Amino acid sequence: MRAVRSRDTSPERLVRSMAHKLGYRFRLCRRDLPGAPDLVFPRLRKVLFVHGCFWHYHRCAHGLVRPRTNARYWETKRAKTAARDRSAREALRKTGWSILTVWECQLNNQANVETRLRKFLKS
Repeated sequence: MRAVRSRDTSPERLVRSMAHKLGYRFRLCRRDLPGAPDLVFPRLRKVLFVHGCFWHYHRCAHGLVRPRTNARYWETKRAKTAARDRSAREALRKTGWSILTVWECQLNNQANVETRLRKFLKS
């Protein structure tokens, strides 16, 4: 499991590239914000999370996979991650931040993600 990265993952780098090409500048992983969002647009008061489907319990085919070995451990770990994500989103909203979550599986359609990103950052 040491090979699994928590920062600078391929999906995260892809979304960063899209935001940069759209002309937006951002900060990475601000630890002073709840949940340490992957991309922070401070001037716009907007944050962006890039989540892996398996690790954050997405409702797609990859997120619903149940590991066969040590299943109870993984279910508990993934449930805690999902709960931590919910509380971080709630805390961010209470302090006035707008939030967009991009899931790993959504990056198969990059044009759609770019459209969502453009709309989110312009609003």
